[in-house]
Amino acid sequence: MDMKRIIYLGSLCLMLFACDGDFLDRDPQDQLTNNNFWENEEQLILAANALYSNVKAKNTVNMENMGDNTLWPSTTQYQQIGSGNYGPDQTTLNTEWTTQYKGVRQANAFLENYKKADMDSLVAERLAAEVRVIRALMYSYLTAFWGDVPLVTTTLGLDELMIPRTPKEEVVDFLLEDLEDAARFLPSEIPTGENLGRMSKGAALALKARIALYNNRFEVAEKAAKDVMDLGVYELFTSGDPSRNYYDLFTDAGKLANGNNRETIIARVNLEDVSMHNLSREIQVPDQVVRWNPTKSLIDSYLMADGLPIDKSPLYDVNTYEDVFEDRDPRMIQTILRPGSEWGGRYDGREENDDPGIFEVPKFQSDRRGAVTLTGYYFTKYVDLGAVPTYNRDDNDFHLLRYAEVLLTYAEARLEQGTLTQDDVNKTINLLRERVGMIPMNLAELEANGLNIREEIRRERRVELALEGQRYFDIKRWEQGAFLGEDVKGTNIHWLADPEAAGNLRTDEDGFILAHTGRTFDPGKHYLWPIPLPQLERNPDLAQNPGW
Repeated sequence: MDMKRIIYLGSLCLMLFACDGDFLDRDPQDQLTNNNFWENEEQLILAANALYSNVKAKNTVNMENMGDNTLWPSTTQYQQIGSGNYGPDQTTLNTEWTTQYKGVRQANAFLENYKKADMDSLVAERLAAEVRVIRALMYSYLTAFWGDVPLVTTTLGLDELMIPRTPKEEVVDFLLEDLEDAARFLPSEIPTGENLGRMSKGAALALKARIALYNNRFEVAEKAAKDVMDLGVYELFTSGDPSRNYYDLFTDAGKLANGNNRETIIARVNLEDVSMHNLSREIQVPDQVVRWNPTKSLIDSYLMADGLPIDKSPLYDVNTYEDVFEDRDPRMIQTILRPGSEWGGRYDGREENDDPGIFEVPKFQSDRRGAVTLTGYYFTKYVDLGAVPTYNRDDNDFHLLRYAEVLLTYAEARLEQGTLTQDDVNKTINLLRERVGMIPMNLAELEANGLNIREEIRRERRVELALEGQRYFDIKRWEQGAFLGEDVKGTNIHWLADPEAAGNLRTDEDGFILAHTGRTFDPGKHYLWPIPLPQLERNPDLAQNPGW
C-alpha cells in the first residue's frame, strides 16, 4: 500500500476509532462500525496505518526548546517549561497528556480486536507488533514527563476512567517486555517500498534500549542496543563526503524514500505533495527571527579538532566571530551555520528556485529583510535550502531514533556498568567521529588530560543528537537540571566586526549576549511535570506530583 493511500485511509480510520459505536441500538448497515470493522486484512492494515499518525513529527524538534541547546524567539509553552516558569494549568501539559492517551486508546482498540480478522495470522501478529511499538513510544513520553502514569491496556469506557497512576517502574517493566515480544513478530530488514516507515524489529529493540537507558536499566539497555547492532542491517549514513555526511542525513539526501539511508530506525516519513512541513524555513526564515537560536552552551560543547574541550585546548583562540568555527569537531559546522556557507536567510526578493545566498554576519535587528538571531548563531542542520523561501513545502523526514543513538546508548550503558573498554568506544563513538573526520576518542588520553570519561560520553550524545529533541530528557535523567535554570547566552559582541549591530541586546560583563534570563529550576519539583489541572479535576485519584 503506497504512502499516499496510507495517509488518507489512516485519517479515515482515526474517525472510526473516535467513535465507540454503542450510542445506537443497531449498527448502520451501510457504514463501518467497531462491530463490523475488524473483519479482513484490508481493514486491519487500515487500522494499523491510522496508529502511525501518533508518531511525533516536527513536535520532536519543537521539544528541543525545553533544553539548553536552543532558544525560541518568543515566549512559547515549551520554552516556559524549560525555564521552570509554568504550572499545572498550562495547556501544553494537557495536550501532551490527552494526545498520548488518545493514541494509547487507539492502540488498545486494535490489540483487542485484531484477532477477529479473517487473514494470515502471521501478518496480523506483525501488524499488532507495530502497534505495540507505537504504544510504547507514547508511553515513553508519558513516563518521561510525569513519572507514575495510569497504565491502560484496554479501551476504557466513561465509567472506568477514574483509575489511579501506576508506579513508573511497573510501567517501564511492561514496556520493556512488550517491546521484546513485539520484536519477535517484526521483520529484521529495513522497511522499503510500500512498507516504508513502518516499525521493524530494529525499531522495537532500539526503543527498548532508549527506554531502558532513560530509566537506568543499563544492563537491559546494553543488551537491547547490542541486539540492534547484531542484526547487521543498520549502518551510519554517508553521502561520500565527510564534510557533508552528517549534514546530508537531515536533508533530502537522507530521506528514507531514497533507499540510501540505513541509519534511521524510527522516522516520520514525509513525501512531496502528500505530507510536508515548514521546518527548513523556520530555522532560517529570511524575514523574521529564526525559530531555533543555537545557544552559547551548545556552541561551547563542541570539542576542538585535537579532541579537547575549548577550556583545555591550545587551538581555542577566539578574537572574531569567524574564529569560533575554526578547528572544531566537524559536526559543529554541519549543525551550526558558519560564515561563508550557503544559507536561505538572506532577503532580497529572490524566488523559490534562485540560488541561496552566502552567510556573512549575524543579524540582530528585525527589519523583515533577513533572518534575525537572538544569540548570534543559526542552525544549518535540518535545513533544505530549496525549502527555505517556500511555505510548508519541506518534505525532509523527521528522524526520531537513529542507529547513531543506539551506538551511543551502548557506550553509555557499558560506562555506567563499569565495563566500557576502548574496543567498545571504537565500535560506537569512534564510528560517529570517523563519519565526519573527527579525531577518535581514546580513553587513556582522556584520563591523561584530566577529563571525566562520563562527561565526554555525555558530550558526544549532546553533539550527535542536537536538535533532535533528546537534550531535555538527557538533562533530567542525568539530574543536571541546574543547567535549565541558567541564563541563556549567545555570542560575544566584541567578536563582531560591528558590535553596535547587537547594540539592542543585553550582555553580561564579558560581552556575551544575555538572550533569556529569569529562569529557574527546583529539583524538588521540576524533574517531573505537574499533572494537568483538567485531568486532576476529572480524576482526583491521579494525585499531584511533588512540589506542585
